[in-house]
Amino acid sequence: MPLSFDIVSNPNPTSAARLAQILANPGFVNHFSDHMAQATWTAAQGWHDSAVTAFDAWAMSPGSAVFHYAQEIFEGLKVYRHQDGTIWLFRPEMNAQRLQRSASRLDLPQLTVEDFLTSVNALARVDEAWVPSGDEMSYYMRPFMVADEAFLGVHSASRVRYAVIGGPAAPYLADGMTPVDIWVTTTYSRAGDGGTGGVKCGGNYASALAAQREGSQHGCPQVLFTDAAHHEWIEELGGMNFFAVRSDGMLITPPTAGTILEGITRDSILTLAPSLGLTPDVRPLSIAELLDGIATGQIREAFACGTAAVVTPIGRLTHRVNGVVESADLAEPLGEATSAIRKALVDIQWGRAEDRFGWMHRVGQ
Repeated sequence: MPLSFDIVSNPNPTSAARLAQILANPGFVNHFSDHMAQATWTAAQGWHDSAVTAFDAWAMSPGSAVFHYAQEIFEGLKVYRHQDGTIWLFRPEMNAQRLQRSASRLDLPQLTVEDFLTSVNALARVDEAWVPSGDEMSYYMRPFMVADEAFLGVHSASRVRYAVIGGPAAPYLADGMTPVDIWVTTTYSRAGDGGTGGVKCGGNYASALAAQREGSQHGCPQVLFTDAAHHEWIEELGGMNFFAVRSDGMLITPPTAGTILEGITRDSILTLAPSLGLTPDVRPLSIAELLDGIATGQIREAFACGTAAVVTPIGRLTHRVNGVVESADLAEPLGEATSAIRKALVDIQWGRAEDRFGWMHRVGQ
C-alpha cells in the first residue's frame, strides 16, 4: 500500500522576517527548513508511520547499527523556482531508482519509486516558501535511510528510518564557473570492483576526505581518483563525475561499471551532448592518454559534474610522477563546450529553455 506522507504542520515555523534573512544569504544548506518527511521500516511491518512533520532531532540509541556498521544511503536533488513562481524537480525518478540500487547493495529495504516521489513532493509543497528565487539558487533535498536497530554484531538491521530534509542553497561553489585545480591521487582509492563505488553511501565520501587533504597540500581543492587495481585509469572525483573534451568534439567520460556513481547530471549531459555538436564517448580513459592529450592540445577542456555543483570547469591537473609533482594546464579551462553544456542544462532546470526530454516535474501535479 502506498505511503501517504500526510502533513503535520510545525507549530513553531520560522518567521517571515527570519526566513527573508536566510534566503538573502543561505550558503549551501546552512539552514534547514521547517519540516521533514519521514517513515519507518521494520522486518515485521514493512514501511509505516509516514508523515511530514516538524524538523526535529531524532532520539537514537548509541548502539544503533548505523553508528557502528555504516548501513546507510542517501540521495541529493534540488527544487527549482521558475520565473512564474512555480517550483519544479529535475528527474526525481532517477534519484528514486538510484536509492533503490543503493539500498540493494547496503542490504536496506527498498522504497518504491512512488513513495519516494510522494515524500519529496510533500516536503517541497509544505516548505515551498523556503525555495529561493535568486539567480541559480535552489532548495537542496537530502533523502536518506539509516539502520536504527541497536545491536553490536555484524548483520543487517531489522529497523530502518527514512527521511527527507533540506534547505535553501546558493551555488555550491561560490566562484561559479571559475576553473578549479585538481589533484590526481595515486595514494588513495575511492572504490574497487565489487565495492560500493557505484552507490551513494556516506562511506564513499568519508574515505575521500584524506585524499582531499592530500590535494589541498598541493593547492588543489578537488581530487580525481584512479582505479584501485593499477592507478592507471580515470574514475571520478570525490563527489562528481569527470568529462574530457577533445578538439574533434568527442566528449569522453569513463563507464560507470560498478566503481563510478551513475550521476544524474552525467546522464543528462550525455543526452544533451549531440544537440550541442558533441559526440559522447563512454570508454575507459587512462591518465597517460589524458595528460598526453592535454600536452598535445587534443584534449582542450575538462570538467566535473554533479547535482550540487552542476558543471565545474577544470583548469589544471596536478599529479606525482616518480616522486616529482607535475602539473598540466588545460588549454581552454573555460571553453565553449563546457560553457554550452552548463548553460543548456541549467536553462532547462530553471525553465528558461524548452524541456524536450520531459525531465522537469512540477511540484503539486
